Amino acid sequence: MKKHLLIVMLLGALLLAACGGGANSSSQTAALDPVPAEYAGKTNPLGADAAAEGAKIFKTNCETCHGPQGHGDGPAGQALDPQPKNLPELAAQAGDDYLFWRISEGKPGTSMVSWKSILTEEQIWQVVAFIRTLK
Repeated sequence: MKKHLLIVMLLGALLLAACGGGANSSSQTAALDPVPAEYAGKTNPLGADAAAEGAKIFKTNCETCHGPQGHGDGPAGQALDPQPKNLPELAAQAGDDYLFWRISEGKPGTSMVSWKSILTEEQIWQVVAFIRTLK
C-alpha cells in the first residue's frame, strides 16, 4: 500500500511539473505574441542618450507596477493577476518593435494599458531605450 501511495505521489509531482507548477511559475520563456504588421520591423530611432529621459517617464508611469529595476515587483504590481512582466528578461528576447507595440497598445487580459494616447511616440521610444538599460 505504501508503495502505491509513493508512486501516485511521484506521478502527481511529475504531472504538476509538466503543467508548469503553481501560480508563481514564470511565463517569461513562453513564446511572444507576433508583432502586428503596423509595428513589425520598427527600430528605435533614438540614441542611447534617450534612456535618461526614458528613465523619468518610466519612474512616473511604469515603476509603480514594474518596480524600479523593471522586475515586475512594484508595489501596485503585487496585487495584479497576472503580475507585470520582468522587463530585463522580456527585453532580452524581444525586439524594439515588440516593446514599442506593447507599450503603445497594452496587452488585453492584463493590467498593461495602452500608452499611445498618453505618451508621444518619442516618449515611448525613450522608455524602450531605458528598458534596454535594465539588468
